[in-house]
Amino acid sequence: MEPVPPPHVPSPAERVSTPVDGVEVLGALSPSRAGDFLTCPLLYRFRTIDRLPEPPSPDAARGTLVHKVLEDLFDLPAPERTPQRATDMLATTWESLLEAEPGLSELFTGDADEVTAWMTSCRTVLERWFTLEDPTRLEPAERELYVETLLDSRLLLRGFVDRVDIAADGAVRIVDYKTGRAPGVGFEQRALFQMKFYALVLWRTREVLPAMLQLVYLGNGEIVRYSPDEDDLLATERKLQAIWEAIRAAQDSGQWLPNPGRLCDWCAHRALCPAWGGTPPRLPGPNATDPAPQPPSAAPSVHSGAAP
Repeated sequence: MEPVPPPHVPSPAERVSTPVDGVEVLGALSPSRAGDFLTCPLLYRFRTIDRLPEPPSPDAARGTLVHKVLEDLFDLPAPERTPQRATDMLATTWESLLEAEPGLSELFTGDADEVTAWMTSCRTVLERWFTLEDPTRLEPAERELYVETLLDSRLLLRGFVDRVDIAADGAVRIVDYKTGRAPGVGFEQRALFQMKFYALVLWRTREVLPAMLQLVYLGNGEIVRYSPDEDDLLATERKLQAIWEAIRAAQDSGQWLPNPGRLCDWCAHRALCPAWGGTPPRLPGPNATDPAPQPPSAAPSVHSGAAP
């Protein structure tokens, strides 16, 4: 018997996305979904078309918790944004996340030492942030900002930006927190792809070219900075269009090919992958793809998350 696909639960981006009036939108891409397809077309299918559930992981939960504390910390007056205050926020923020996402409670087996060790790791990466940036001297213009833009090709780009800083002279800096380690040599461009995506969307919507893209790696305490130019962002736009065309070609042919590699060791769907002897579920329909925004007559119009 074929498994029944789980009901569609709108992503955070879908819940806040705006209708695109009078335009037949081709589809929607977020940095995470574009990254999925580049990593492995079959992974894109499992997550976006089959919508297969994935168990929460301690690493992902750590990222969610630390991101939320860093977002909320700026609600406090500047003098109160201290390492101790941020540490104190961890427990209450975790309780709030458990209420909002009960599935997170399945992460730990009830072993108190396991929970303590995980919370200590959260505190470590959070405290490391204070060695990289001084929140008492920062006043972000926006935090956890939802952005979207419709390209001339009618492809919708959307996602969430961790932080946007605007200098007195109007210069825009896009900041993204990563609780893992900085990428090794040769992987920098892959890491910057997400940031160029955000820069492209902000450039298209605000007509201001971001001056700086900043990735803050809390796993090993490194900051990667990059200053984009118009050619960078135009190339990113062409790349995203090519990704979407490849997605549509895979949809039309039904050929969602696996791309086996080292990342397979962390894939939640390895047992279903033909590269590892598995059998994918039957495709849910000939026109299944990433849910695209529809004209208002049909339906309203992604994080993360990365973005959804």
